Amino acid sequence: MTEPKLVEQVDEETAIRHQLHIMIDHLRAKDLDGLRQVYAPDVVSFDVEPPLQHVGIAAKLRNWERAFAAFASLDYEVRDLRIVVGDDIAFGHGFGRLSGTLANGVTTAGMWVRATFCFRRIDGDWLIVHDQASVPFDVASGRGVTDLEP
Repeated sequence: MTEPKLVEQVDEETAIRHQLHIMIDHLRAKDLDGLRQVYAPDVVSFDVEPPLQHVGIAAKLRNWERAFAAFASLDYEVRDLRIVVGDDIAFGHGFGRLSGTLANGVTTAGMWVRATFCFRRIDGDWLIVHDQASVPFDVASGRGVTDLEP
């Protein structure tokens, strides 16, 4: 009886990974309308830039719009992603990096951040309901540590 559940979880993990690939493709294309399909309307995002949270799809897309304006071309990659799937809830964690050529022509390798994605199955689709990107910080200086690699 546990085997069918395991197969189902593997299929659901594949569907979630597919959603993340769609997200990455739309990020690389700087396609806000395409990104809209991977986020829940009420997504809550804890990103590396202020404010402390971005609530709702409009706020999340404005955040990506600011990133797109900063880059002439960009790349996004996820590394070491682990996913845990429940019936209608799933989460994943790993490392993400936004890199590319800035609007001023300077190329940047970006920085690795800790990335967490929380999904909920809504009308049959796995949508991101929460995401978080963070960097560790040095307690003594209070500054983020941005030169770490996975």
